[in-house]
Amino acid sequence: MKKKADLIIYNAKVYTVDDHFSIADCVIIKEGKIMAVGKAEELLSAYETDDMLDAEGSYVYPGFHDAHCHFLSYGLGKLQRADLTGTSSFDEVLELVKAHAEKNKSEWVEGRGWDQNDWELKKFPDRAELDRLFPARPVVLTRIDGHASLVNGEALRMAGITAKTVVTGGEVMVVNGRPSGILIDNAMELITNAIPENNEEIQIAALLAAQKDCFAVGLSSVTDAGMKVSVIKLIDSLQKNGIMKIRVNAMLSTMDSTYLDFMREGVYKSDRLHVNSVKLYTDGALGSRGACMLEPYSDDPGNYGLIMYTESYYREVIENAMKYNYQVNTHAIGDSGNRLILDLYAEYLGGPNDKRWRVEHAQIIHEDDFKKFAKFNIIPSIQSTHATSDMYWAEDRVGAERMKGAYASKRLLDMNGWLPNGTDFPIEKISPILTFYAAVARKDLDGYPENAFIPGMPYRGKRPCVRSPYGQQKAALKKMKKAVLRQEKLPIL
Repeated sequence: MKKKADLIIYNAKVYTVDDHFSIADCVIIKEGKIMAVGKAEELLSAYETDDMLDAEGSYVYPGFHDAHCHFLSYGLGKLQRADLTGTSSFDEVLELVKAHAEKNKSEWVEGRGWDQNDWELKKFPDRAELDRLFPARPVVLTRIDGHASLVNGEALRMAGITAKTVVTGGEVMVVNGRPSGILIDNAMELITNAIPENNEEIQIAALLAAQKDCFAVGLSSVTDAGMKVSVIKLIDSLQKNGIMKIRVNAMLSTMDSTYLDFMREGVYKSDRLHVNSVKLYTDGALGSRGACMLEPYSDDPGNYGLIMYTESYYREVIENAMKYNYQVNTHAIGDSGNRLILDLYAEYLGGPNDKRWRVEHAQIIHEDDFKKFAKFNIIPSIQSTHATSDMYWAEDRVGAERMKGAYASKRLLDMNGWLPNGTDFPIEKISPILTFYAAVARKDLDGYPENAFIPGMPYRGKRPCVRSPYGQQKAALKKMKKAVLRQEKLPIL
């Protein structure tokens, strides 16, 4: 007697990603889980269903996992923020914000995605024009990396920010004796605290919007890099009620005052939700010059970036994580920020271990610090598209010498033999295919640069033999690029 299945997909090219990377042509699914994968002629004799799907030779992939993203933030951006990504000037930003404000009548005007490095005048903008356009309505426009914001005068007034405001681990930029409107890192929290909390209805809509887009690009699970306890509990409820189906691994946010209470209850795990880690921030971002460097920025002498918290604060969080068996995952961009957290990890880990503590981003590493990842089994968690997004200006920031330890994915991979990769959406685009392309090609979608950005292999422009492994790789990349440009939707399992 044949076993009953909910769905049978046949006539497909099924990438199993098993130890042999074997390809099957049939998948059997029951209650949302894969029961069997193999040859159709064998499986169809053992299983039956009322729902047969002929894939007509299409590819079927296992569901992708994004190892570092900001799930709720992405969803909220879809609902209530002006999308400022890809803008080529501040004037273009202003036009988008005006159009958004006319449609969205919320108290605060919000936007995200601008990057002054993409503009002809590569300087932080000033709030003067925002003040003229929005004299009585608060505006906050977050930079692409989430580590700097431009706000108008009304937002500064509502948050109580003046030219004399001093913030540990952040900066209120002052020009000609007045706040310019640019807030760096921890200074942004002053604005965040002034914005009314989104109600549950909006949060649910945002979570479902994010889930929809994840499923559309083949993401069946995500790791959120810093989530409030209230949002984690909301997701748990939605999953248990069958409203949310995506699997979520959530890092507790130390910016949430209730995170320690949750941690004290121990690791939480259900079928679709896993909470076993805590997120810290060492420094800021490279694009806003908040990443902490051992030597000053090459394009801003005297500026070393910043460390966001005191050493005693990091120790307190780490010690609590050890006490309650939680993983520690820490944002670190600059070589000084990475050294600080690597040395703290090393002190507490002591040697080889399987605690899987992570350094999120690990973008600029000093030559003397690479070995610490291997010696203490510290995991570098990277986002390959950061390299191809930053490559146009990164060397201007840090100089040629420090670029030798920048975005060193292959070298970091060699430390422990594996590393997580993610998009960091909404900072980067949500598609994992773009991440794969950036990881392997180290180019943008226009094929720039010709010989790849800091290539990890000795290829230097000669046309490779198509029969060679690298030639085959180049051919596969061409197909991948075409799929990306078509925004091809990938089936998920």
